[in-house]
Amino acid sequence: MTKTFSLEGHDYQIDDLSEQGKRIWSHLALSISSLDELKANHALLNRAKNAYIADLKREIVEQKSGVNLDALFADD
Repeated sequence: MTKTFSLEGHDYQIDDLSEQGKRIWSHLALSISSLDELKANHALLNRAKNAYIADLKREIVEQKSGVNLDALFADD
């Protein structure tokens, strides 16, 4: 099966590219893959940041109120 890619609304076959075109395509594919990985890492770090913020808020409330929220909402 021949690999194809789309560029600005046109489909191209990788096998039809020159050697230079194949190298450029390879670099482009690596860039796209790296960007996808960075986006996934960004989402993961954003989620961790939000969890840390929630933990910090909980800690501040517990410290000011003297109420242990984890114990209060435990499923025991």
